[in-house]
Amino acid sequence: MGARDGFALAGAGAQFPGVKLDPIQAASAAQFDRRSHRYGKGHILEQTADIEGALRHVELPAGARALDVATGGGHTGLLLAVRGYRVTLGDISTNMLTRAAALAAERGLKVETREFAAEAMPFGEGEFDLVTCRVAPHHFSDARGFVREVARVLKRGGSFLLIDGSIEDGKPEAEAWLHNVEKWRDPSHHRLWSQRTWETWCAESGLAVKSSELQPMLQPDLEWYFETAATSPENRAKVLEAVRTAPEEARALLRISEAADGKISWWWQRLVLVAQKG
Repeated sequence: MGARDGFALAGAGAQFPGVKLDPIQAASAAQFDRRSHRYGKGHILEQTADIEGALRHVELPAGARALDVATGGGHTGLLLAVRGYRVTLGDISTNMLTRAAALAAERGLKVETREFAAEAMPFGEGEFDLVTCRVAPHHFSDARGFVREVARVLKRGGSFLLIDGSIEDGKPEAEAWLHNVEKWRDPSHHRLWSQRTWETWCAESGLAVKSSELQPMLQPDLEWYFETAATSPENRAKVLEAVRTAPEEARALLRISEAADGKISWWWQRLVLVAQKG
């Protein structure tokens, strides 16, 4: 069975037939196919305290069916599988799914994989008790449409868990600065959305927000990010200049700092949101 031809246990994925990727989606698929080897063991997302904390706001039946959208290295989905849920890992990148499935098999976990864009999920209405998406929606071409899809595939009473970088409302200079830096660092980045925007989209789609919090998250030093995204030398220079000339609003909000050894880091504003379908 080919990498795009099936639906298997701990195996390769299948793209939803008839769906063509838009330029933003295609850029993400290509970037993460190239860099999938950076997202497995040892990646910052292997640390799952944020998921475990958010799951305290989620009630699930035994054997619940869970979908992890844009799974990347699979860390969120594998945590759910360890808890005994029936897990589907979804991603736009074939290579990401292959590596996540291999990690699941290595740990003796059974998961399903499907290849699809977050804005067009290949599932029927009301199939899942839980949909998760962690540190990925800033790559989506239509985040609002993604929320509509989440609501569609959730069962009544089902939960949506979102974790992603965000930006405090009313901080336009910091938002613009961060958008430029992220785009230079990784051209497949699209944009970050504010806490209020996500809450509004949930309400529009019939998802009642149960918990929503901006949490500070210390980023690894900038060189780690450059290596993870394979940032070009030209764009590295742009990012370093942006850090040097960052407006005070961005510097204060994100706590941009340079250590004595020259390593540059800042604190991401991470949104952790849990909503429930009525």
